[in-house]
Amino acid sequence: MKFSSTLGSATLIKRYKRFLADITLPDGEVRTIHCANTGAMTGCAEPGFKVYYSTSDNLKRKYPNSLELCQNNAGDMICVNTTLANKIVSEGINDNKIPELNGYATLQQEVKYGAENSRIDLLLTDENRANCYIEIKSVTLLGQGTQYNDQGYFPDAVTTRGQKHLRELINMTQQGYRAVLLFLVQHQGIKKLSPARHVDEKYADGIKQALDAGVEILCYNTDIDVNNIVVNKSLPFLPV
Repeated sequence: MKFSSTLGSATLIKRYKRFLADITLPDGEVRTIHCANTGAMTGCAEPGFKVYYSTSDNLKRKYPNSLELCQNNAGDMICVNTTLANKIVSEGINDNKIPELNGYATLQQEVKYGAENSRIDLLLTDENRANCYIEIKSVTLLGQGTQYNDQGYFPDAVTTRGQKHLRELINMTQQGYRAVLLFLVQHQGIKKLSPARHVDEKYADGIKQALDAGVEILCYNTDIDVNNIVVNKSLPFLPV
């Protein structure tokens, strides 16, 4: 996935009100930009981090710039724009970078489904196979402290919406369809992933229930630079 505009660089002052961030440009200008991320962004948006932002040509936008990437003090690139995940995974499937999802005839995004008025991120269909419902989660939470090394977690905040998605996926398997929960790791410091029981115990319990019901869990990381983001390779998922 290539960024639609050349990214500018700056230094992060702070992220606040969930959707806003203040940055300092190289010439000293302070600018407020949009932040498309509803999560806690723990460890991803600390004051002083180098950040990269895009610029929209939509003149009606109050904040024409959007926060796309952060770089932590260890040099790890982190994609903090969660709206990009579906596009990254879609391109990964089309480029055969996710072997478990190869061989379907059609790919649709944001399709209504389920008993709780949901939309599935991706729906793969083929006349010779059962429909495959794919829920995508963007992962950026790296464990803090040397004892965690390269351990990543999801979610980074309590997610009742995520709990609902697990129930919907379980329901799909009960109807005979294929259901996949795909964790897209967008933090280069993360090398393995587990449910964040210390953040959301109900979600961690839901992961176990989903696995027991036949929901498949895939975990893939990404190559990230200032030009594009692409699916890279499978990572271990440890459902502890």
